[in-house]
Amino acid sequence: MEGLPKQSPLQAMKASPEDQLIEKLRRIEALHARAGSSGEKLAAQLARERIQARLQQLAGEEPPIEFRFTLADQWSRHLFVALLRRYAIQPYRYRGQRRTTVMARLSRSFVNDTLWPEFQELQQTLSAYFDTLTDRVIEQALEVKAGEAEERSEPQTLPPVEHQGSLL
Repeated sequence: MEGLPKQSPLQAMKASPEDQLIEKLRRIEALHARAGSSGEKLAAQLARERIQARLQQLAGEEPPIEFRFTLADQWSRHLFVALLRRYAIQPYRYRGQRRTTVMARLSRSFVNDTLWPEFQELQQTLSAYFDTLTDRVIEQALEVKAGEAEERSEPQTLPPVEHQGSLL
């Protein structure tokens, strides 16, 4: 990504996984702002300003409409709400709507060309980080390999018994 200073291999090794994640998220935002500059903080600020300017330009060209976004989990919802607020967009939901619902008034072009693609890339990056972190914590705490169950080709002769016990 142009305009943002690259970390040296030594700096990257010294950075914590969280620092590396934050840097990657900043680079994603700068990418979606469609321009670059020097300096991390300056680049992040300019990227945000370019996106806000684009949003204002589109609001003048096409009237904002109300969008309903349904997000599957709390992490995605928190990220999406934060992204809206970052661009001075007020997220809301109506009484009676599920917590997975986020409403916002935006131009269709901004949603399709900037907001949703940026959200998807940020969400994918965070999900990969959460998966890695979860596996690492489980493996350290339980001292066994975490991950998915093995896939088998044929079911056993006896049907499996369903069990969803209470977690409390």
